[in-house]
Amino acid sequence: MYAATAIGIIVAIALALIRAARGPTVFDRILAVNSMGTLTVILIAVFGFLTGRPEWLDLAILYALINFVGTLAVLKFSKYGQMAGHDDDSSNELFPWS
Repeated sequence: MYAATAIGIIVAIALALIRAARGPTVFDRILAVNSMGTLTVILIAVFGFLTGRPEWLDLAILYALINFVGTLAVLKFSKYGQMAGHDDDSSNELFPWS
């Protein structure tokens, strides 16, 4: 049963990869890559149970956190064009509040 589930997840990852390549907008691509990350987390957990090593769930949780933070970073970059979110170049000070 785990093997059939793993094959289904791999097919879903392939479909998400196709959606990420075709687009049509940046947000469709970001959503497809985020879906691939979520499916990868599930695949790690399934392979952990398939091989009899359920401690792989720790790795799956870590990958889910990295996927979440990475998605937020890419969305912020796509909105502001830079990671800091400043509109002008005059705010390159180390401590702007001082």
